[in-house]
Amino acid sequence: MTDRRIIMGLVFYPRGGSAYVVRYLSPALIAAGWSVSLAVGSLGVAGDETHAPTFFDGLDVHFLDYTEAARAFEAGGDAFAAPVPMHPSYEDRAGVADVVLASVPAPLAGHLSEAWTVPLRAARADRADVFHLHHLTPQLDAAHRNWPQVPLVVHLHGTEMKLIEGIDERMKLADALGETLATMPATARTSLAAERSLDDTQMEMLRTTRWDSWRHGEFWAHYLRRQAQLADHVITVSSLNRDAAITMLGIEPGTVTAIPNGVDIQRFRPRPRTPGTRRAAFRRVLVDDPHGWTESGPPGTLAYTEADLDRLLGADDAATVLAYVGRFLGFKRVPMLVRAFARARQQFTRPCSLVIWGGHPGEWEGEHPVTVAEEVGAEGIYFAGWRGHHELPEGLAVCDALVVPSVDDPFPQVPLEAMAVGLPVIASRSGGLISMVNLDPARPTGWFVPPDDLDALTKTLISVVNDPAETAQRGANALAHARANLSWDGVVTRFESAYAAGTEHHRRRSAAG
Repeated sequence: MTDRRIIMGLVFYPRGGSAYVVRYLSPALIAAGWSVSLAVGSLGVAGDETHAPTFFDGLDVHFLDYTEAARAFEAGGDAFAAPVPMHPSYEDRAGVADVVLASVPAPLAGHLSEAWTVPLRAARADRADVFHLHHLTPQLDAAHRNWPQVPLVVHLHGTEMKLIEGIDERMKLADALGETLATMPATARTSLAAERSLDDTQMEMLRTTRWDSWRHGEFWAHYLRRQAQLADHVITVSSLNRDAAITMLGIEPGTVTAIPNGVDIQRFRPRPRTPGTRRAAFRRVLVDDPHGWTESGPPGTLAYTEADLDRLLGADDAATVLAYVGRFLGFKRVPMLVRAFARARQQFTRPCSLVIWGGHPGEWEGEHPVTVAEEVGAEGIYFAGWRGHHELPEGLAVCDALVVPSVDDPFPQVPLEAMAVGLPVIASRSGGLISMVNLDPARPTGWFVPPDDLDALTKTLISVVNDPAETAQRGANALAHARANLSWDGVVTRFESAYAAGTEHHRRRSAAG
């Protein structure tokens, strides 16, 4: 039995990248001699991917169940008035129970925090050596209030900083109009009609912001910054995010460590492409068990046939298959990818298809990718829908390259997983992607395109498809890089160093009173 205990905390129910970090990092820490207990959010019943004990199977899991809060919302009630309130989100999406944090009234902060006392206690926080809490959330307040003797290490994944940045930008816009975030919901329409001194970016923000969702933003921006000050050490997913955290949150550089995510290189690995394996894999996700969905339809609305598989794979299953994997959030730029593929396909010299794998059901920002595909012509574009992470290794292994057009994506996990499978990555030169792709100029692992450059993305897709030898070579480079540098076991010592730094900072802070 180990006497080194970590309480790993995540308020969100399993869905985004941070949940996968928890799922893969925890066993690596256990293998290194730590005892790890989870205090996490959960939604649904056993067998659902959003159900914490199912998603984190094999780990010591203690959770808040958001199911009743979600049901209250679906019945027209308030998901935050429930005894176990729904967690807020860092993203502003309409028609969902997990509304953006900036829309939550300040008096509910205590309710959101207090709800975490029971699962943290059940996880044996009183015996913890360190809290490893993901994101800046009310969970941090619960840990600090009830167990002040335990060092706090906070793991930022970038989404919390995107929210603070969004709040700050809207506060500046409101101030330019002589308003505040609290008054903008009542005056935005009048301001839109009358204001002519704003630049194009400001006018677009004024026009597209759902101002009711940001009325409490000033409180929450201050709240999140205050929480960062409570941390004994902060982990960011990239050096770029480290710099942003120091500037935006006002924390000391010596208390921030950049540690990139790892990847499970045993699960994500190349697989033999024997005759028929690609067709069988795509048949499972597109024909036998379709999950694709439209703006108005549930998962399974988009289903495909054997004839569609013929078109997807081409003669002898030899077509180049490009893949996108992820959510349909605005910064992911999936509509732009659909348009770029539609432009490029007339110049392909060999068969090529685009498989879009993802899109959490009912969740999208801006244009829906399926609607865009219908507008530009859906030929060669296939929607696999949201699927279990256990299906992704095989899904990536039957593709030829991953496309990540995201702009300022903090540190997406899928590019690491794709490289571990042997796929090169076409990426926007922005955000955390800069620290993932083409790190060795002599051995490129993919291609960079300027962010939001439709023409450049189109030309790159054409180059990738029409030069299969170069694509294969960059895929081989990606695999070698992943094997040498990206395993979770290989980064554990860096987390242990962060825990030690946090523990020492906590000791000095306590001694100073």
